[in-house]
Amino acid sequence: MTLNLYAVTIDCSDAAGLAAFWSGVLDRSVDEGATEEFASIGLHDPADSRPHWMFVKVPEGKETKNRLHPDLVTPDLDGDVSRLVARGAVRGGQFEESGARWVTLADPEGNEFDVVAESA
Repeated sequence: MTLNLYAVTIDCSDAAGLAAFWSGVLDRSVDEGATEEFASIGLHDPADSRPHWMFVKVPEGKETKNRLHPDLVTPDLDGDVSRLVARGAVRGGQFEESGARWVTLADPEGNEFDVVAESA
């Protein structure tokens, strides 16, 4: 049996709103039919465009640190972090460890993610 990642699913209070933020982060369009309850990015795209992204409204708010978070890689760490903060991300810490550099950010609903400098 072979398992593959199908989608990253994010619980939120406004699925369409959060999908719009992540659409800008990923430079991918929000799928048609987005609502406050459910939205997606790339859900009907070919398998080689995975992972798909899904946003699902839940009744409770985020209360603690994510146990799982996406890491996004970029050749322009400072430029992309600035772009994402301008889109509404909240900047956390900046780190360097074992030759890797990254910045932790949070989306508008507080979900953490890292932007990692691409290795040369």
